[in-house]
Amino acid sequence: MASKSKKNRRNQEKVPGEAVGVSQAVESLKQFDGAKFDETVELALKLGIDPKNSTQIVRGAVSLPHGIGKEVTVIAFCEGELADAAKEAGALEAGGEELAQKILDGWLGFDVAIAHPSMMRYVGKLGRVLGPHSKMPSPKSGTVTDDVVGTVKDFRAGKVEFRNDDHGNIHAIMGKKSFSAEQLTENVEAFLEHIHSLKPASTKGIYLRKAVISATMSPGIALDVA
Repeated sequence: MASKSKKNRRNQEKVPGEAVGVSQAVESLKQFDGAKFDETVELALKLGIDPKNSTQIVRGAVSLPHGIGKEVTVIAFCEGELADAAKEAGALEAGGEELAQKILDGWLGFDVAIAHPSMMRYVGKLGRVLGPHSKMPSPKSGTVTDDVVGTVKDFRAGKVEFRNDDHGNIHAIMGKKSFSAEQLTENVEAFLEHIHSLKPASTKGIYLRKAVISATMSPGIALDVA
């Protein structure tokens, strides 16, 4: 097994010995020796849900107080004047059948796809392509909506889309390491509050079992979410 670098060992020594509050975890994260680039800060959650039970799926989208420090590329399935307005709001592409065909031909150069309900006759055919990449528009995540223009603006500003995986885990970007400690803390707390609000009624036992915050090249720090 390859030995850890001196930087990794130094960072490991700075990891709190027990789960800590969000603000303390962020302060510890900020003290890690960093990489030569602005690292992405991510939050990983383990939920006490049954991922195979459709009534316990946890998914959605939330606007974080300080965005995520990344330019999100958005496309919109809509036509006519609405398509023009979506492009003016920041959508990279906007259209209907022709945009769906472009994706079927292999184009996936975007982060989020938004669709007007009237476009689902085209979008519905894209499940096998967009589903595996977590880019399929859905009413539950707020990406199938009548307010296409407003939603384009929200995601361009850093709205975060999320969905639990097959093991009940959720991963979401919280910002950049260059963010202030206060900004990262407020983003994490807002996300945790939103996840708590989505607790399925049929869930039993502990809902939020574990939470870990980390940067791209750093160790993880466990959060006290009891």
